Amino acid sequence: MVWPRRPPAARGPWAGFALRRVVRLFVSLAVLVTASFGMIHLVPGDPVRAALGVTADPALIAARQHTLGLDRPLPEQFWNFVTGLAQGRLGASITTELPVAQIVADRLPATLEIALPAFLVTMLVGVPLGMAAAVVTRERRRGELAFTSITGAIGAVPEFLLAVGLIALFAVALPVLPVASRAGLASYILPILSLALVPVVMLARIVRVETLKVLGEDYMRTARAKLLPARLVYIRHALPNLLTSSLTIGGLLLTSLIAGTVLIENVFAWPGLGMTIVQAITQKDYPLVQGIVLVYGAAALIITFAVDVAVAMADPRSTIRGS
Repeated sequence: MVWPRRPPAARGPWAGFALRRVVRLFVSLAVLVTASFGMIHLVPGDPVRAALGVTADPALIAARQHTLGLDRPLPEQFWNFVTGLAQGRLGASITTELPVAQIVADRLPATLEIALPAFLVTMLVGVPLGMAAAVVTRERRRGELAFTSITGAIGAVPEFLLAVGLIALFAVALPVLPVASRAGLASYILPILSLALVPVVMLARIVRVETLKVLGEDYMRTARAKLLPARLVYIRHALPNLLTSSLTIGGLLLTSLIAGTVLIENVFAWPGLGMTIVQAITQKDYPLVQGIVLVYGAAALIITFAVDVAVAMADPRSTIRGS
């Protein structure tokens, strides 16, 4: 028995969507690699001399330039850089001479240990909070004004100032949590809270608006007319229709959380990539800065790609709209 083939039109939107997203990802990665390669060559003067100091031995400078390949023609440097990336090599640090890939591998877990829990807190708190706020403030003007005022005020505070305020409250005025170090579960609370608090309130504000739109739809009125329990109405009917927007916003928030670790790690002396890149900038260790920028940029692009795929799976109509 020969099964009928699926019409090409049925596969077209998905195939076109997948092709566009993959091409966009590789083009973005190519731009990122090219820009990060040009970072060292756009630095005024000699990056090796800038890192080692003006009093460094010329022989040492020449040897370090040779080690980094900076004494070779520019096209050859770019080719070596790209082939090295393909093999998982990010070059070597000027100041420590350690492989950048090794430094990243040592520091990346510490960054993920606060970025990923902060993302989970954001999603697990922000979405229910936004839905609850929509239900409570739907017909209460004062409640809406209070919610938007409080969340707007919190969302306007920069993360590093929020971290300093949390330190002043929970480590100075009420010395119940450690300020710095990476020892024990208590040391994770303030960094994660500093990273997650602003995204939680911003996500809650957006989810509240989306929930209000969903609550006004005909199918929600039908569900309430069936006298279903409120829990089933919100979980089975409202939440699935918020999934697409929540996933999109969640991906953007995860990208911002990873970038936000740069400030938070330096406030809490957290030994992750954020603190490492600031140290590398102050030491003018440009290959190390280059490698960490590549990691941050690639993570942001991959997260965006994963979110696009997840949204397409949750709402297949997005593939048609995208075409």
